[in-house]
Amino acid sequence: MTNWKHIDQNAKRWIAEAGEKIRNSFDSALSIQYKSNPNDLVTNMDKEIEQFFIEKIQETYPDHRILGEEGYGDDVTSLDGVLWIIDPIDGTMNFVHQQRNFAISIGIYGDGIGYIGLIYDVVHNELYHAFKGEGAYMNDIPLPKLDKVNIEEAVVGINPVWVTENKRIDYNLIAPIVQKVRGARSYGSAALECAYVASGRLDAYLTMRLAPWDFAAGLVLIEEVGGVATTLKGEKLDLLSKTSFFVGEKNLHDHIIKEYLNR
Repeated sequence: MTNWKHIDQNAKRWIAEAGEKIRNSFDSALSIQYKSNPNDLVTNMDKEIEQFFIEKIQETYPDHRILGEEGYGDDVTSLDGVLWIIDPIDGTMNFVHQQRNFAISIGIYGDGIGYIGLIYDVVHNELYHAFKGEGAYMNDIPLPKLDKVNIEEAVVGINPVWVTENKRIDYNLIAPIVQKVRGARSYGSAALECAYVASGRLDAYLTMRLAPWDFAAGLVLIEEVGGVATTLKGEKLDLLSKTSFFVGEKNLHDHIIKEYLNR
């Protein structure tokens, strides 16, 4: 039988150690490489932190599998067994340019069910964490269930690119949402934006394309506070492929899907 509490304790200890490694790197020169394009960055710290987690996991739980952004984990084609889904630094551009507004994100799943979600804002020392059935927290502070919010009172996370002409979606679907809500914000880290929805700092977050490591931890947090996460079409998310992503308070989520995105 899987000892999820033991896994949770170790994961929290390792994420704290990884955060310390990142903070200690701030005075060091970074090696920066491009991935798909010059705006898609990867640093030596992304690689080192992912390898740090892989070493710890493989040593302690050799039968667990790992899906990591930088590709040092396993070739994962199913959700069977225990699966760690890791983004060592979500918001690498922010890490490089600002040394803030990034996070370590870890979602731990058993046969496709999310049991543990950890999102660590390294700079502010804020650990957003959830254990299935036991609620969500920011450090030691319990996060309440999300309150109903009307669209006119909502603050929504969205990248400005989606309200200009782009290849992924008709911006005429998205612009009216931005015009209707109280405010729109873009933080440049999907993991943090999920954490902000879970903690009430945002009421919703939507984007056209995320990978599983961007949102796996956030899904566990959101479920524990009564939020909803789907594709922009309202469909169930796929933990093994890139997808559009829309997370928010349930009534707001359902309203935007019905009135704006399914036109």
